[in-house]
Amino acid sequence: MANGHLQIRGIKKTDEGTYNCEARVMARGEIDFRMMKVIVNVLPTIRARQSDVNATADIGNSALLACDADGFPEPTVTWAHNDIVLEAGDKYSFNEDGSELVIKDVKKVDEGDYTCIAQNKAGEKTEEVSLTVFVQPKITYWSNKTASEFDEGVTLTCEAWGDPTPTISWSFGNRIFTEGEQSLDRNIVVRSHARVSSLTLKNIQFTYAGQYLCTASNSIGQDNQPMYLEVRYAPKIMGSVTVYTWEGNPANISCEVEAHPGASVVWFRDGLQLPTANTTNMKIYNTAAVSYLEITPDSHNDFGSYNCTATNVMGTESKEFLLIQAEVPSSPEIQQVEPFSSTAVIEFDEPDSIGGVPIIKYRVQWRLPGKAWNSKEYNAEDDMIKITITDLKPDTTYEVKMSAINGKGEGESSLSSTFKTQPVREPSAPKLEVKVENSRNSPKVIWVKQDDGGSPIIHYLVRYKAKHVSDWKPEIRVPFGNDNIQLRGLEWDTEYEVRVVAVNLHGRSQPGFLSFRTALEPTIIPGTPSGGSGLSTGAIVGILIVVFFLLLVAVDVTCYFLNKCGLLMCIAMNFCGKAGPGAKGKDMEEGKAAFTKDESKEPIVEVRTEEERTANQEGGGPTEPNETTPLTEPEPAAADTTPMVVNSLSSAVANSAADSFSTAQSSPASESTTLTTSTSTPAKAPPAKSDSQNSPAANPVSLNARAQPDVGPLVDLSETPKVAPLSNPSPPVSDAVSPPSANADGPQSQLDSVKAPGSAQNKDLLVDGPTKDAPGAPSTDSTAPTQNDGKTVKDGSAKVETEVKNATAEVKTVPNQAPQMNGNESKA
Repeated sequence: MANGHLQIRGIKKTDEGTYNCEARVMARGEIDFRMMKVIVNVLPTIRARQSDVNATADIGNSALLACDADGFPEPTVTWAHNDIVLEAGDKYSFNEDGSELVIKDVKKVDEGDYTCIAQNKAGEKTEEVSLTVFVQPKITYWSNKTASEFDEGVTLTCEAWGDPTPTISWSFGNRIFTEGEQSLDRNIVVRSHARVSSLTLKNIQFTYAGQYLCTASNSIGQDNQPMYLEVRYAPKIMGSVTVYTWEGNPANISCEVEAHPGASVVWFRDGLQLPTANTTNMKIYNTAAVSYLEITPDSHNDFGSYNCTATNVMGTESKEFLLIQAEVPSSPEIQQVEPFSSTAVIEFDEPDSIGGVPIIKYRVQWRLPGKAWNSKEYNAEDDMIKITITDLKPDTTYEVKMSAINGKGEGESSLSSTFKTQPVREPSAPKLEVKVENSRNSPKVIWVKQDDGGSPIIHYLVRYKAKHVSDWKPEIRVPFGNDNIQLRGLEWDTEYEVRVVAVNLHGRSQPGFLSFRTALEPTIIPGTPSGGSGLSTGAIVGILIVVFFLLLVAVDVTCYFLNKCGLLMCIAMNFCGKAGPGAKGKDMEEGKAAFTKDESKEPIVEVRTEEERTANQEGGGPTEPNETTPLTEPEPAAADTTPMVVNSLSSAVANSAADSFSTAQSSPASESTTLTTSTSTPAKAPPAKSDSQNSPAANPVSLNARAQPDVGPLVDLSETPKVAPLSNPSPPVSDAVSPPSANADGPQSQLDSVKAPGSAQNKDLLVDGPTKDAPGAPSTDSTAPTQNDGKTVKDGSAKVETEVKNATAEVKTVPNQAPQMNGNESKA
């Protein structure tokens, strides 16, 4: 601006920061400045997460109202309802920044608008959130009613509260009443207004008494409330008015009374109240609703009319009951007889009169013409119209008649009918039925024997199949005397057909057929009876096979690790090319394999630790020789020794150690001293120790070698570079670095391990056994036992110094067949 002021128009939050005001007086060269910080406050913005919130009252629920506010500085949020700022307490709670309001235990009075207020230095903003509270229906008024029979009417009233307004309905038993007239005679009417409903009953009947249910319902829920209508009415007597019996048989006359309030019941006969002083054959039993008069007739005079009278405050009711003497039934009527070879089926009609009491039995009589009657009684059943008589003779004429029997006695017999049985033939088809037991797919088929054709049945033939297939299952023969068979392992939910044929000496019967469907397959295994196992035979066999296989695997693994045999050992040899864990010569094979794989590398030299020396220093028997066992007894150090250092040696020397052992006995006149070195880092191999104490005569080679101490050493430089000859041809003299040490077998010395670059750990450089010159052999001296801690070994004549370093060495004394001719002709 002209006055030097800075005006920021339409300031935004991005304009916030530090401004530098600088003033200068050019004439005097003066300058001054001030730093001013501008902070921009932003008016809050606010929005409701949900503008309308619904809740249900009176069920202990809470309502959540939330709004989100932004601004600078951070606005504070408060809530207000009906212009009253809400505070945290038993009714309301807030989150940390106040943006969420929780209303606890919502009631109808909590309904309304809530204001969310966001406020900071720049101002304030508000947002309305509406809370709508619904109320489940609640019946608030009802009343029970009492009326008398034949009154003009009575009204039941039910009032309910809820939001939304509930609808009210009525029910009585299985009948439901809604708005309007509910019966054709207009005796039941329902009227509703707002939250009140009324049920009006006109012309009251005693059947109107009972429980009425008022139901109020809306979209939130419903409420029920029973109410009772009590109707007072005079006694009502129910029950049959006639009772049949006979002399000496007691009978009960029942007087069923309905009344409200309850009624008292009295029995009369001929105007006299029962029982009288002169009657001993009558008794009265009363219950809440029935009065029983028990009579045992002694004579014809005890039959007749009896009066039951019931009385309460509303009135009196009487009813006459008749005790009638029972008669025997009339005779049944035979309609036809269907004869077979040994049976006959009689069809008949029931008697016209049963005599007042039920028929108990039917008696059937049959005979050969002119012979005595045979009879048999059959228990009566409902709607019984057929009876089968058995044990008849084939091709024979019979007479038959029948009679009915009730409690009074046996009635008259029917007219006799004549029939002739059929000659001997094949049996009749058996009747079949199916019974499903615990296993719903293993039903039991039962058959009922029919006529045997005059010849005993020998057996039954059973066949079955599923309906959707054409082939029958193999025929099953069931001996006579068995009347059922259980079919097992059927398919679930499948239609099956069963055919049963009876067989006698004259042939087979027509098949009896039966169809049935198995049940649906259950989703769970049905419980087994008698607490048996739920496993099938196949599952048990499978478990046994798995256990046996695991046992075989365990035995094979044990044999592999202990005896180096078994299937696992075979697999390891064929596919992995290894002889198993702990096999002898494993380190030598690994070294040879590494060398032969890449011949361009430096020769691989076997690494041995001091523990691998197996000299028998503790006395006892001979020891078994291995790759590092000296075959000659150590002797006192010679006066003149020559140090020999071989810088490289083929790994074939190590692999031919066994050959050298075998040639020691045949050529004791020569002996070679082998020094192996390595410039590579060998893998650490487990120490191989010979069992010298447990095997005193393990190897005769060692005994022979010990018996010839005068054999001179021979340097075995097989397949190795030759050592350059010394300038002085005279026998070299070795300066001993340290004096030899003596032990049980003789003086020995050790060369400490020389740590080579890149080697994982130090190994011992071992020089085994001083030797003497052998006659006829080249002058070769063995090195005296010395210790070498990375120091140098000097030659006595030429003063040649060779530094032993960067390598791990082992010197072996191995007998050979002949003196060394050259570097490539030292093998046996």
